Amino acid sequence: MKTIPRIYCASIATETNTFSPLKTDLKNFKETFYAKPNHHPNTPTLCSAIFPILRKKKKKGEIKLVEGTATWAEPGGLINSKTWNFLKKEILSEVKKAGKLDIVILGLHGAMISNNCVDCEGDLIKNIRNILGPKVIIGVTFDPHSHFSKKCEVNADIITIFKEFPHTDFVKTAKDCIDLSIKTFDKIIKPTISTFDVKMMTILPTSKEPMRSFVDKIKNLEKNKKVLSISIIHGFMAGDSPDLGAKIIVISNDHKKFGNKLSSQLGMELFSLRKNLAPKTFSANASILKAKKLSQKSKKPILIADIWDNPGGGVAGDSTILINKAISMKLKKVAVGSIWDPVAVNICHAAGEKSIIDLRFGGKISSSPGSPIDKKVLVKKIKRNAFQKFGTSYVPMGDSACISFDGIEVVLNSNRCQAFSTDLFSELGINISNKKYLIIKSTNHFYNSFSPHVSTIIYSSVNGIYPNNPKKNKYTKLIRKIWPITKNPHVFYI
Repeated sequence: MKTIPRIYCASIATETNTFSPLKTDLKNFKETFYAKPNHHPNTPTLCSAIFPILRKKKKKGEIKLVEGTATWAEPGGLINSKTWNFLKKEILSEVKKAGKLDIVILGLHGAMISNNCVDCEGDLIKNIRNILGPKVIIGVTFDPHSHFSKKCEVNADIITIFKEFPHTDFVKTAKDCIDLSIKTFDKIIKPTISTFDVKMMTILPTSKEPMRSFVDKIKNLEKNKKVLSISIIHGFMAGDSPDLGAKIIVISNDHKKFGNKLSSQLGMELFSLRKNLAPKTFSANASILKAKKLSQKSKKPILIADIWDNPGGGVAGDSTILINKAISMKLKKVAVGSIWDPVAVNICHAAGEKSIIDLRFGGKISSSPGSPIDKKVLVKKIKRNAFQKFGTSYVPMGDSACISFDGIEVVLNSNRCQAFSTDLFSELGINISNKKYLIIKSTNHFYNSFSPHVSTIIYSSVNGIYPNNPKKNKYTKLIRKIWPITKNPHVFYI
């Protein structure tokens, strides 16, 4: 008779920009998403999709399930040590109280850093391993914008990572992790992890070539019977970590030499593409000028992505530089989404819809994202607890408002979040089909939702708080040689 595994699951996730002036504490987790055991919603979040999948298996009688805490905070600065210690203690205490376990499934991000811990995920996994011993199977899902450490590699049995950027495959990634962990428990497979340090740091959008073909190749390689899973760590350049940079992870079915060879081959192939991976970017001024020229012959809006003032990278999302350029060039039919400004939102809500008010908004966190904008605005729409959809996940925007002035409409929100979908505008009554220009704050997560509605996407590199150049970023914990800081870190390969 088949033994039914007893599984514990939990999720803690955030992405830490160690250079950001914003700091992260327990309040940020609880305001964004915090579910105590057995209170996770039936809809998956980006890093906690394991919960609804495991519930379905429990309902079918395939597993016994012990649910733990699930929480995530919007990307921000360093997590204070008190918060990290609290969250870690919470998970470890649940593990200890769970009784006999066969499998642990964790939904993590991979780029959490606190004041007292540079490798939060590795620390958590190691502590769980120490509690449960070597026989319990530990399966982990990660975001590719993470720092993959040796602690993670040696203490986890299964590691699956979103292949896509935008991360449209987070549910599949969770399912793969669970299925492989259960197969390991049933002794159907024997996972063996091989990793290769690509030694580079850049942006790897999978919506564009050459990453599109590279990811498709990896998916095809997973059909090989020797291969259980292949993942790419992109790295997160705004995190000062000794493990910064891209890595390849191959999980073979007890074929270590094969896995080592494949991971190194794929790693060097990825390295060879390094100069063509990041999208071409334009300055703020050049972006607006280019958009203005293209709009003359376009029936669809031109989209400008403010890729470095992206709250998904741990910054505020209150830069006014592109908006001010649009104002100075007298662009009309412009929609901007979004500007994080809880104070301005509160003022708009107090004034009410259809009110005309004097409003200062944006540019509050520091001087680098531009000066605050002072305008007499029309409060077109206000909304409590607005949200965007990202796949099957719901992203809270918090209380929000749409303001209008000089042919420009701006979405103001109280919960920091990047542009994931066109919901960002439709939630606040903005019809993007009537616009000539869209200015959004996101690096690439917007792509799938917005691309069908626009004629051109312009990636704008606007200097601000985000540390966007590894050659200039003042890393203190990085001791490995990686490109582009080092021209050729693979001297023995090339």
